[in-house]
Order: sequence, then C-alpha cells, then structure tokens
Amino acid sequence: MASVEGYSIAGAGQSPTSGLWALAPYPVLVADGAGTVVRANPAARLLLREAVPGASMKDAVPGWLARAHADAVPRARVPVAEGTAGEALPAAAGPIGVRSFEAHPTRSQAGEVVWWLVDGTDRLLAEQALTTERERTGFLVEASNVLLASLNPDRCMAATVRLAAEHLADAAVVVAPPSRGKLPVVHAMAGHDAVRDLVAADPSSLPGLSEALQGFPPLPSRWIDGALLPDWLLPRGFTGPIGSIVVTSLPGHGIPAGALILLRGGNPARFSESEEVFARLFAARAGAALSAARLYSEQSAITRTLMRELLPPRLQRLNGVEFAGGYRPAESGEQVGGDFYDVHPGPSSADASLVVLGDVCGKGLDAAVLTGRIRSTLQALTPLIDDHTRILELLNGSLLNSHHTRFATMVLASVQRDGNEVRLRLTSAGHPAPLVVRLDGSVEEVPTRGTLIGALPDIEAHSAQVVLQPGETCLLHTDGFTEARGGPLGSEMFGDERLKQALSGCADLPAEAVVERIQMLASQWLHNGSHDDMALVAITAPRTTRLTAVDGHTRGRYTI
Repeated sequence: MASVEGYSIAGAGQSPTSGLWALAPYPVLVADGAGTVVRANPAARLLLREAVPGASMKDAVPGWLARAHADAVPRARVPVAEGTAGEALPAAAGPIGVRSFEAHPTRSQAGEVVWWLVDGTDRLLAEQALTTERERTGFLVEASNVLLASLNPDRCMAATVRLAAEHLADAAVVVAPPSRGKLPVVHAMAGHDAVRDLVAADPSSLPGLSEALQGFPPLPSRWIDGALLPDWLLPRGFTGPIGSIVVTSLPGHGIPAGALILLRGGNPARFSESEEVFARLFAARAGAALSAARLYSEQSAITRTLMRELLPPRLQRLNGVEFAGGYRPAESGEQVGGDFYDVHPGPSSADASLVVLGDVCGKGLDAAVLTGRIRSTLQALTPLIDDHTRILELLNGSLLNSHHTRFATMVLASVQRDGNEVRLRLTSAGHPAPLVVRLDGSVEEVPTRGTLIGALPDIEAHSAQVVLQPGETCLLHTDGFTEARGGPLGSEMFGDERLKQALSGCADLPAEAVVERIQMLASQWLHNGSHDDMALVAITAPRTTRLTAVDGHTRGRYTI
C-alpha cells in the first residue's frame, strides 16, 4: 500500500468508498498504464463526472491531464528499489472548468498512477494579484520619477498623457483648469507623441469632467457612455468607437491641477474597479507634479518681474554724457545684492541728470529688497535734484520710519553737459569718495563727505563741484572694490591706492572701457575668492568730433 501526504491508497481489490480512501481531502484519480480510469474517490467523481472506472482518460479528464498521464506511465513502470521512493513523477497543472488545478502523481503498488488534484485557483489568483501590484508599484515609482523630472507645466502634462496612454488605456487626455476662457488640453495615444491644444469648450459636455476640474470624486466608468465623448476631447488619429471612459480629478496643492480622461477603444471589458482605483493613484501623483510645476512657473514669473526692478540698469550715453555701470554680487549664485546704482534723467536734455550709487548694509536678497525701496524713493525725489541735502534728509526719514533696521551709504551726482565740459555736483553720504582721472593720468579724490543714511535722525552732507574736460572720467564705486581680498597671499585688500593706480591707466578711455578695466583688475586680484558686493559707475566727458571739408569732399577728423 502506498501512502501520499499521510493518506493510504487502497489496493486493487478495495472498494473506492471504503476506509481512508473516501476521506481524502482532494479529488483522487487512479489510472492504469493503458490510460483507463481504475477508480476515483467521491471528490474526483464530483469534479469529473465522466471519470468512472473503465472510462478512458482521454474522454474523462481534460487534455492536459490526459497528456500528463501518458507521460507519467513509462516512468511509473520503472522498478523501484526496496526501501526507496524511486524517481519522482512530474506534476502538471491546468484548468478544470473555471478553476485551476495542480495534478500531483504517485505510483501505486500495482504500477498504476494515482493523481491527486489540488485546487490552486486561490493561490494562482493571489500570485497574479501580487505580480500585478508589483508591476503597478514599479510603474508608480517610474511615473513619479518622470513627472518630477521637469518643473515645466507643458512637459509635465505631456508626460502624464504619455504614461497613461502606454500603461493605463489606449489613449489619454489631460484637461487643465480654464485659462482666459479656454481649456488647455493635451492628449496622446499609446506609442505617439503628446499633442497640445487650447480649446474654447464647455467641460460639462462630458459627464464628470466639470466635477473633476473642481476636485469632486469621479463618476464610475460604467456611468459614462463612450458615445458622449465630444470631438474636442478625441485624440487625433483615434479611430473606432469608444468602449470605456474613466474621468478622474488631478488633485493639486489646495486646488485641482486638472482632470485625467482615459479611453479604451472598441468593445473591451470596461475598466474594473481596481483599475479605476489604480488610475486615481496615478492621477494623485500626476496632479501633485502638475501643481508643483505650475506653482514653480508662477513663482518664477513673479521672481523675473521683481528681479527686473532690482537689477541695476544698463547705462548708456545720455544728454551728451557717457555713463557706464558694472555690478558683481557677493555670491556667484545670486543676481542682486546690497549695492545699487541708477541714472535719472532730468525733465529735458538741457537739465541735469541725477546719478546715484549706494551700498546697503548686508548682502543677498534681504539687502536687495531695501535697495529696491531706496531706488524707488530716490526716483520720486528726482525733482529735488538741485538740493542733494534735502533728498538725503527725506530718504533718511523714510528709512527710519520703515521696519528695516539696515542703513545705507551713497553718493549723489548731478551731471550736466556744458559745451565740451561736463559739470558735476557730488554729495557723499558716508560713502567712499568719488575719484576723477584727468587726461594726464593723475587721479583726484573729490572732497565730499556726509552722514550715512537710515541710522541717525539728523544728517550732514557737504557737496563738491567737479568739471570734466573731454576724455576725463569721474568714478563712483562701493567699498567692495577697495576691500576685496586677494593678491599673492589671498588675504591682502585691493585698497585705495591700487584702485587709483588702476584708474590712472584709464585716462582718455570711454566710460565703458573704464568700467571693464577696473572690473577686470579687481577680478584678477580676487582669484575667485570671497568678496562683498561690488558696484561702480563711470561718468565721462566724451571726446567731440568734427569733420573738415577739403575741395568739396569730407576729409580728416580732429577732436576738441
């Protein structure tokens, strides 16, 4: 008598319902070498109605089990040494009805094959479900990486529809919230690029879409008729009827980021409940990525707008006077800081222009915010260009009455062309003295001084007059240049004397060339070392030109 999993298998003469044979927990079938059913327990006869003694295995059992028996018979006839189990017979698996079974064969003493049929449907379904969940989890991880790889809203929408079309449906559509009365729409089919449109349409034309754009829970796909899909939502190149539609919201940060529409063509099975749940999991990740991309885009636009107001302007020739400016922030990754300059033209070309160069205590964005306030205030005070002291007093009061605790130094210059000369009136408010380079290369320090702004209720300011001949330059600068540390040892300051020597070599140069040379020398001194904000403005009396006529032709040029 053979024993399998603790149950005895009766001999050839034993009744199929007697003893432990009838108590076997699985359907058990015994067939001989000729492929004939010898006996079957009650569970086997209930499962296989035709499996009665004397029936052929080909007629009584599914084909996969009949073929497995034919393969097992030769091995079952091989003699088994006493005390050994012999070579194991190969198991088989396949469907019986709607269930999935595993058939495990053993030898009987009579040389027959005993088939134990184990229902593996639940285990197979569990394995399939586990495989599906692993695949879905892997897809969600991949989708998150792809969606978060770009902070561009258009690229993020395109990535969303491509992923959805390839893994969730035959085609996908993303509808963003309305913008200026139109709906941004991006759609794609599996294996095709995304296409973007801007459509003037009513989202309520598709059931569930208007609600999804407002963040409401999705309608079950079985409630949405594919025939109701409007043409503006049909992807280009999509042919045939719509078999099933899923509409779900793309949840964002506080407000919905849009809606995701999944389409299946033809007449396949509708989206299952688990597929709809999985679509919502994907939509949650896509919505978060889209929301982050739009938020970044909006903040970038705001930053660019504000930055344009904070960045120093590009200077050029104005009312017959050359102006040039240069700025280098303290941190290489920043664009703005605490140094600033501006040129405010007078009401007419005959009036003086106001040049301002200043340095706010601190650096970085916090200092830049205060420079923006100071620049706006000074622009409003331009009509008082003839009274530098009054301008500084009003600015000082404005800073003292603000929530800022920083102070500033600056120098004001009223600049006016007078024939070939340029006349300047300079007033320093706690700022390094302006420098003037003459045609012979000599450098003069303008004797103006005053109290810094934003620290004391009362200020003092003393102005100085300067006249520039053609080719001469007045340089306004911040202490970022003189305090720049570098040189051979990397710790020595550039200093006032080196700045004057550098400026001496700029005699008779245009304003732009003066700025470039000073910046170049300071950069070489620094050797990429740390430094404060560095700003400078060059005011140059330009060389005037006049043409002479000889024998009716224009020839030659000389300067005054």
